[in-house]
Parts: sequence; C-alpha cells; structure tokens
Amino acid sequence: MKPLLKTLTETYGPSGYEDAVRKIVLKEIKSLVDEVRVDALGNVIARKKPAQGAKASKKIMLAAHMDEIGVMVSHVDAKGFARFTNIGGTFGRYTLGARVQFLNGAKGIVAHDRLEQMDSPLPLSKMYIDTGATSKKDCPLKVGDVGAFERPYFEMGDRLVAKSMDDRSGVAVLIETLRGLKSTPHDVYFVFTTQEEVGTRGAGPAAFGIDPEIAIAVDVTGTGDTPASFKMAMELGKGPCVKIRDSGHLADPRVVEWMIATAERAKIPYQREVLLFGTTDARAIQATGPGVLTGTLSIPCRYVHSASEIVDYNDLKNSVKLLNALLTKAANV
Repeated sequence: MKPLLKTLTETYGPSGYEDAVRKIVLKEIKSLVDEVRVDALGNVIARKKPAQGAKASKKIMLAAHMDEIGVMVSHVDAKGFARFTNIGGTFGRYTLGARVQFLNGAKGIVAHDRLEQMDSPLPLSKMYIDTGATSKKDCPLKVGDVGAFERPYFEMGDRLVAKSMDDRSGVAVLIETLRGLKSTPHDVYFVFTTQEEVGTRGAGPAAFGIDPEIAIAVDVTGTGDTPASFKMAMELGKGPCVKIRDSGHLADPRVVEWMIATAERAKIPYQREVLLFGTTDARAIQATGPGVLTGTLSIPCRYVHSASEIVDYNDLKNSVKLLNALLTKAANV
C-alpha cells in the first residue's frame, strides 16, 4: 500500500480537476471489479457483484474522495505577481511559503504583502504567488489557472507524511480492500468521488445513481493527540475511527453498531469518533433520494489541510481489515 500511497499523494488533483488521480484509480482497479464506469461529474463507480447464490445480499456503497484542496489564480498584476483564491479549505496559516504546482506545468511560491504584525495570521487576500516573472506578459499564469501544493511523500517510521492524505489515504484503503476481497455476499460499489472539498458535490449524484441501502464514507479525521489540541478522542496508531458525529453528519446508529460489533468480533482496534468540525461525503450520501443508512470509517490524521498531513500505517492496515470484515459476512443492519 505504501508505493500506491506515494503515487496517489504526489499526484495533483484539486477539486474539479481530478483527472490524473482518476487515471491511477482506474488502472489499479480494472482487474479487481466486475464493472466500472465514470459518471458526468467524474466519479469512478466500480461494482463488485455478490457471490453466486448469496442470500441476504445488500447494496452497499463505499466512498473515498479523489480531490484535494488547492488554489485558483484570480488576478495577475503588471509585474507578474498572481493573486489567488482557495479551492476548498485552503487555510492561510498553512499557506505562507508554500510551493505551488499548477496543472499547466508552472510553479510558484506563496509570499505575502507587508506585515503590520509579524505573528499575525494573514488572509489569502494578503498573499500572492511569485513565479519568477518580471511582467504580466512573461507570467506563465492566467486567471482561472489551478494549482495544488507541492510536497513529497516521506515516512517517519510508521508515520506517513504527505500532502493530500485527505483523502488519498482513503482512496488507497479502498483499493487495498478490493485487492483482498475475493468474495462478498453483497452488491458492493466502490466509489471514488470528486469535489468533496468544495461541498461534497460528487458523492450525492453518485449515490443517486447507485441507490444503495447502506453506505460508508472513508475519509480522514482530525486528532486530539497533539499539544494544546481540541479535546477529541482520536489518536494516531489506535485504529480506524467509527464516526458518530461531525458538523454535517449524524451517523446512523445501526451502521455504527454494525461497524463496532464487526471490529470487536474480528479483534480489530478501533476508536469512537465525535469530530468537532468538518464533514465528509457521508453528509451528501445520507440525504440522497429516499435517504441512505450511512456511516463513516475515518483515518486519524494530524494537520489536516496542510501540505504535511500525517497518518499512521497501522491505522490504514486496520481500516482495510475492518472493511473486509464488514463485506465478507451478511450485514445485520
């Protein structure tokens, strides 16, 4: 899974521009599924049919989003400096000094206007991108150009560091789950969604087309294990989290109970999650059509929406184990 995660995280795919990531996903899964298609919004929808003669089969949707946060050029001045706006939750506190790779091949660094107070946080409106240009004419950027933060993947023991662990780690977990899922009694749809970071826009239409009975979003979650962090129970290395609540989603108690009972029966470590901020594709899926029984399997992640997000390899492996345990037996939901 590590080489796959390195490839995924070092690929650029801001919301609405997930093409390069989608190509990797399609290459990895084409021999593992019975059907695969790409819908109008660019979601990859892959189906693994139930084993022949399976009884009590349910239609289950798993979703992980392919997109990442990024920037979009909004103005280029006479000297070639580019102003920009956010794509998704691009926070000023993580952005100063960042290196940006644009999808058109250009590169730049994020700098700032004069600081009135050295330690004051700056809004994105006070920042600009320097591409080395000396004029608007020789600037390689134009209004509407899209970029993402440039950072290489690296490892610190079991701690894996990269930009876009949110949610390429979830994408890797779904692909690895497919690799290990030889047979299932369920009709399972592995969905790799678009535009999650700008309002969970891809997941709802995907769910509408599938009409699942049960859905599980696979995404990252913030942790409470760093100095002076929010008082939250989630920690790196203690297992995947079974979400109960976030700011956009109340997980269905029946799905929560199914996930926890399965983890305990299989002796897979897990954590109970109440996230104080943020949400996932589960929010959009739950409210699709007549409604879907929906939960979330979360991967603990430090420094979410920075260019150096950290996950623990053991949490990834245990996420795969839990998903396989959920899918290989009849779902009591």
